[in-house]
Amino acid sequence: MIRQRIDSLQVWSFENLLEYRGIGHFVSTRVGGHSTLPYDSLNLSFNVGDDPENVRKNRERLVEAIGIPLNSVTTAKQIHDDCVKVVSEELRGRGSVDYDGAINGTDAMVTNVPNTCLMILLADCVPLLFYDPSKEVIGVAHAGRKGTIRLIAQATTRALQEHFGCSTQDIVVGIGPSVGPCCYQVGQEVVSQFEQVFGTTQRIITNRSADGRGYLDLREANLRQLLDTGIPEENIEMARTCTCHHSDVFFSYRHEKGKTGRFGAGIFIR
Repeated sequence: MIRQRIDSLQVWSFENLLEYRGIGHFVSTRVGGHSTLPYDSLNLSFNVGDDPENVRKNRERLVEAIGIPLNSVTTAKQIHDDCVKVVSEELRGRGSVDYDGAINGTDAMVTNVPNTCLMILLADCVPLLFYDPSKEVIGVAHAGRKGTIRLIAQATTRALQEHFGCSTQDIVVGIGPSVGPCCYQVGQEVVSQFEQVFGTTQRIITNRSADGRGYLDLREANLRQLLDTGIPEENIEMARTCTCHHSDVFFSYRHEKGKTGRFGAGIFIR
């Protein structure tokens, strides 16, 4: 990924998605906003206890830096499931200035509507950005542990195929910063869940202990899903940055023990 500083903001971008002039995208950080502890400082979520006015200012600062209007930003009430929402013109801008207006109960969105920015909010979960340059379709997915077990990456890919006729050979994906296997130890029950879903824990669970615990690699699990759908590995770029290790740059639910803000990952058709 490429890191840029725009005024006081740090914004990260995927090299593979930067090749396409028809879209814009971003992964924000926690740096350069208005919020105070423990949401300091570019918290983008209305649903974590931060002052809503600070969140609105933070979003205004981000979209100004990106060069898009705030009313194009479309967000969801994320529930750690596998629901994918097709965003129509009528849904454009839902949740841009408050939480109540966000799209209900979904962790992934897809659209072919221009000037619609699909944004998910994160603090350790895996952000996935999708683009099909052949069909001019974009998508986002929020993949935490539960969403990964429910195969949210595959569900998003299927939505692109079923609703827009996309071919997996054409889909380009960015897998963004998230908690890494260095910091995410899970118990035997979770290990068993991943083994049941994926048929193996190879490269997904590492450093197994005698009591069955291990370290979970959420990014690898989502990569495995994407490859299984038929998306070529060369179409996928994966960040290796751990949000927990780099909690000075990204919000980390695990590092901050639950009380923190959210950064954003978004994509839009110009």
